Amino acid sequence: MALPILSVARMRAWESATWAAGTRGSGVIERVGLSLAAALRRWCRRGDRVLLLAGKGHNGDDVRAAIPHLPGFALECIDVADPAESWAPIAAALERRPDWIVDGLFGIGLNRPLSDAWRALFAGVNASGRRVLAMDVPSGLDADTGDDWGSVIRADVTLTVGAPKRGLLAPAAVRAVGRLEIATDVGLIHPIPEIRGQMANEWWSEADDFDGFPGRRRVDAHKGDFGHVAILAGSVGWHGAAVLAARGALRARPGLVTVLTSPGAYVPVASQLASAMVRPWERGGSLPSKTTALVVGPGLAHPAAGPAMRDAVRGWWREFPGPMVADASALDWLEHGVVARAGPRVVTPHPGEAARLLGTDTGAIQRDRPAALHSVSERLGGCWVVLKGHHTLVGRAGEPPWWNGTGNAGMAQGGTGDVLAGYIGGLLAQAECARDPSRTIRAAVWRHGASADALENLGRPWDSEALAGMIGP
Repeated sequence: MALPILSVARMRAWESATWAAGTRGSGVIERVGLSLAAALRRWCRRGDRVLLLAGKGHNGDDVRAAIPHLPGFALECIDVADPAESWAPIAAALERRPDWIVDGLFGIGLNRPLSDAWRALFAGVNASGRRVLAMDVPSGLDADTGDDWGSVIRADVTLTVGAPKRGLLAPAAVRAVGRLEIATDVGLIHPIPEIRGQMANEWWSEADDFDGFPGRRRVDAHKGDFGHVAILAGSVGWHGAAVLAARGALRARPGLVTVLTSPGAYVPVASQLASAMVRPWERGGSLPSKTTALVVGPGLAHPAAGPAMRDAVRGWWREFPGPMVADASALDWLEHGVVARAGPRVVTPHPGEAARLLGTDTGAIQRDRPAALHSVSERLGGCWVVLKGHHTLVGRAGEPPWWNGTGNAGMAQGGTGDVLAGYIGGLLAQAECARDPSRTIRAAVWRHGASADALENLGRPWDSEALAGMIGP
């Protein structure tokens, strides 16, 4: 179920409404403890040493509630009320080199600068080099702004309760939060109550948003029922991008995939694709008959991929009746302010490409990613935007953006974006998916990241070709 991004005030209102409905706080704490134990079992190996740091507030209660559900782990729990008094046993525990530390010291209620003793304790935990799972928020972090109160424990994973907090997604918080996971099944009432002036204006995609999507295929279906995606991609020296985009598209299972590539790249592209048709691009050439979606841009960086391709892309952006995805080099070819006359338009920039589109720098994009997404959409006629990066954003001008929680730093390698562009196009080629572009694009982004997570969890190096073979509905 999709989750709104919450302020601390709205989270507190949700908790208050839950207590007013008759739910006991102890019951919620017990279920949070179960969720924390489940998270530790995902991230730890049986027999790992885990140091639990439990504060005097409810975050500490959550941590203590997980202990009965962690058989098979070497647990050490230290209750921390006074940081100066607790430092000696914590330092001794750190000397024993736990595999993981669970940070349950401060939650979303922290609203004052930290004392020197707390800052020293946090510095000691950070200096230990041990992996950290933070309960609800990394201790010291302001859950509204993402700033810290003088210091912050740096987590590898943060398990937040109920829904994402606004500050956990702030640029200043990224390296302290690490991977953000949500403990949703904790007994808080639904729907989440709204409070005056704080209706949801940003959302978080969850796995069950895409259950059963696309729908089951009829028993008598044939390839003509699932569309034909054409991909303009690949040039001399960049032929691999065309191959990866095609493989991404094929994993979406459209009826047909055709790659149009620069003549000099034809042989290496065609020799690597068995399930896609490949044609050399010809100036003035037409699209394959019955094309239902277009992907343009991957691997078109060679100077020979010049004016003729640019003009074709611009014309398709204005006139092609079906969905169209523009990526990589094609982003620089799009005319500003042009509104397409037909199907949905999608652009997939990384922050550097978004900066070029807006005439600014990458830092400005990263400081306010939702605002950058809306600006790119407005600049390009209200199109859908996939702003790639940590917590990829999906949205368009005038609508709330969607944050994506899947994916990892292993995706920071050439080709992963080509796979995504092709996969989005392969889905949008299918009529059912094209009718709901928002859900389709978000599903593509979520599954792309989840596939990368599955590869990363194998504990072995992987590349974009492996990702192209993993992704799918």
